[in-house]
Amino acid sequence: MADVALILLAALVLDALVGDPDWLWRRLPHPITLIGRLIGHIDHQFNLPNAAFGTRRRLGVMVILLLLAAAAVCGMALAFLFKILPFGWIPETLLVAVFLAQRSLCQHVLSVAKGFRDDGLSGARQAVGMIVGRDPEQLDEAGVCRAAIESLAENFSDGVMAPAFWYLLAGLPGLLAYKLLNTADSMIGHRNERHAAFGWATARLDDLANLPAARLSALLILLASAPPSWHGILRSLWHDAPKHRSPNAGWPEAAMGASLGLALAGPRSYGSEQVEDAWMNATGRQAANSQDIQRAVALCWRSFFMLLLALALIAAGALLA
Repeated sequence: MADVALILLAALVLDALVGDPDWLWRRLPHPITLIGRLIGHIDHQFNLPNAAFGTRRRLGVMVILLLLAAAAVCGMALAFLFKILPFGWIPETLLVAVFLAQRSLCQHVLSVAKGFRDDGLSGARQAVGMIVGRDPEQLDEAGVCRAAIESLAENFSDGVMAPAFWYLLAGLPGLLAYKLLNTADSMIGHRNERHAAFGWATARLDDLANLPAARLSALLILLASAPPSWHGILRSLWHDAPKHRSPNAGWPEAAMGASLGLALAGPRSYGSEQVEDAWMNATGRQAANSQDIQRAVALCWRSFFMLLLALALIAAGALLA
């Protein structure tokens, strides 16, 4: 446990310092890109549009289970390789850092605030359209800012906390299986006509895999907030988080909204689909602005440092045991 915690700690620090270097991924395909290509090919081959709903659902179950098994086997092979290599912890740290997204997440969200400064609402809409699924042209200034902050909260859970949790719990097999599942969910885990059946198992498994990370993310956000706000955060988590349309996204969103004094989520549209979602921290301010984006990113970094502290304590406890 100490070795895994120390490697994860080093990988998180490396990701915070370096992030995803553009010069590298312009020359090499990112592992997530390769996973996405594989899932896209499988979706094309096995998601048969003329098959019955039940047949497509069974095919989706079979495919995602086989893919998860393959990812776990790859993780076991890499773990064995790194274990027998001298200084194998170095390439393992580099690999783990590739699957973390703290720095790039904060950069993308801050680009929305920069869009406001440089090009006003149109620039912010263009920037937020890179990180959210809803139509940015339908968002006013407050809507753009809330969308950016909601994306920050949800992706702190999915892109940082969840991969860290699964690596700490199950090593490289757990990390690779989670990243494959999360990537698959973003591609085929939709409730549209094409993927409602084939992506059903993927969406349900992704909800299950993100359940612990979402709650832990909310806890880290609470610990990173000023103590006077803890009562309001706990109240929002208890009353609002379970009302979110996602079983997981409501937890970090409710915690971040209450910490910042903002109301997040609420009714919104994804293309032609109108989502009547509950407000997270409903008594908060709905009129978010670009300064709130910067406050949210600062809170996200404080939460990240809380994660580093927790890992340091875990490693120290394991070494002393």
